[in-house]
Amino acid sequence: MATWLLIVIIVLVVLFVVFLVGGIVAVGRRSRATEGRLLADLASANEHLAQARALDRGWDRDTIDTAARTAHLAARPDAKITAVHLIQVIDRPGTDDDEAILHIDDDAGEHTIRLGRRGDEWYAR
Repeated sequence: MATWLLIVIIVLVVLFVVFLVGGIVAVGRRSRATEGRLLADLASANEHLAQARALDRGWDRDTIDTAARTAHLAARPDAKITAVHLIQVIDRPGTDDDEAILHIDDDAGEHTIRLGRRGDEWYAR
């Protein structure tokens, strides 16, 4: 085999390896950079879906939020609530088995509240 051909093959193999490693590093960086935004978008979409389902069922969001805040403050009286997020709606036949799951953000972090329903009243489960 000619020496020049061997040199060309070695150069092509080295270039292939360099581009392969560079591509793997670039994809890893891009994935890490967009991961947080993707998770935030997913959480937002999930919350909007739960809100739409609650609205479709005729549930009053203000009543649910007030019950969640009351339940949270009963467990943590000194908490400063910054946000309430409706995460899941569980609508079983009748009204006494309905449930709503919410995340409450306060100065200590994020907490999950599970509410049950009796008639038009919501309570902590």
